[in-house]
Amino acid sequence: MAVKKYKPVTPSRRFFSVVDSSDITSDKPHKPLTKGKKRISGRNNSGKMTVRRRGGGHKRLYRAIDFKRDKRNIEAKVVSIEYDPNRSSRIALLSYLDGEKRYILAPNGLNVGDRVLSGDKVKVAVGNAMPVGNMPIGTVVHNVELSPGRGGQLARSAGTFLQIVGSEGNICIVRLPSGETRTINKKCYATIGQIGNQDHFNVSLGKAGRSRWLGKRPKVRGVAMNPVDHPHGGGEGKSSGGRHPVSPWGKPTKGYKTRKKKKPSDRYIISKRKR
Repeated sequence: MAVKKYKPVTPSRRFFSVVDSSDITSDKPHKPLTKGKKRISGRNNSGKMTVRRRGGGHKRLYRAIDFKRDKRNIEAKVVSIEYDPNRSSRIALLSYLDGEKRYILAPNGLNVGDRVLSGDKVKVAVGNAMPVGNMPIGTVVHNVELSPGRGGQLARSAGTFLQIVGSEGNICIVRLPSGETRTINKKCYATIGQIGNQDHFNVSLGKAGRSRWLGKRPKVRGVAMNPVDHPHGGGEGKSSGGRHPVSPWGKPTKGYKTRKKKKPSDRYIISKRKR
């Protein structure tokens, strides 16, 4: 898979690039596994905007992904590799021997026709899912659970993976893409392999309109606003704000720690990503 560039026949085409989609084998999703996706555009349940610069974008169908991999000891065949507008990774459609079909995140190296299996004692092969405690040290995994039976929460975006670096008692030690090292219960399930579509991060959108297709709205600088709209606003000519960077509500916005003390989460972290 590679990044495809275009001849600069227009100003926006000069920087426009896309990921080669030759790995995609089907252009239509499996209809029983799709449903409508309501646009919330950064609003919460009372309709107030809690995340700025979201809205618009192309209409999407949601594909139901099997993050739990709880169909145990039944072999499945990979029917197709598909594009999913709701995530950066590709998805794979599995057809189980009992006739049921499910979507999973497509790891790198998984092809149409391959067989995958989920269970406590399965072969260490790309696409198979098993508890992290049953995997050898050094195994590369994705879609990792944080608590048994909850479903994968770690390493779900394109090109990401976790590596098992140790084992002790009933816990495994894993290294995250950020460099953080943390502990996970040995009963937590994970899927073997690295998520595919690694070149997703090298894509250049090329023009503002393509950001709008993705539902991203423009960002206006604070120094370009009036004093009533932003603490950086106003001033004669093109002023640079005249104070340390803050948010529109006056909170420091660069280097200011806003993370709350989450003891249940922090106690599992061995070494943080910031040393």
